[in-house]
Amino acid sequence: MSTPSPKLDLSSVRPGLIGSAELVVAAEHTAPRVGSGRIAVLATPVMINLFEAAALAAAEHLLPAGHQSLGIHLDVKHTAATPVGRRVTATAEVVAVDGRTVTFKVTAHDGIEEIGGGMHSRVVVAVDRFDTRVQRKAGGSA
Repeated sequence: MSTPSPKLDLSSVRPGLIGSAELVVAAEHTAPRVGSGRIAVLATPVMINLFEAAALAAAEHLLPAGHQSLGIHLDVKHTAATPVGRRVTATAEVVAVDGRTVTFKVTAHDGIEEIGGGMHSRVVVAVDRFDTRVQRKAGGSA
């Protein structure tokens, strides 16, 4: 019989917290380079990576020791193209905390217009327990 885990305290992660991440679009950030299209503009997977980085910037530093968050759900649109050379800034605002799940409203802007946005959820896990499960899976057991 396993010992129950103590209740995870996420009281410091509250709606209204905001984080951001940015990059200047370079060739390696374009759709042809990441395999998501043929036009040399910011690739959607790179924009998604910025959303995740912005979410981390908003809340990861507030998690209890030995915990981290993992992305579990994205519902986003990429609505405008961004050429090489433009700076893209993504923001993530905590809009809800439900148990171990933190939900963010995310947006991205290229200095001219909003280029994408939507919702992103992350679940908070105990790193040691998560690593144990991954190692079991790597060894071929469930």
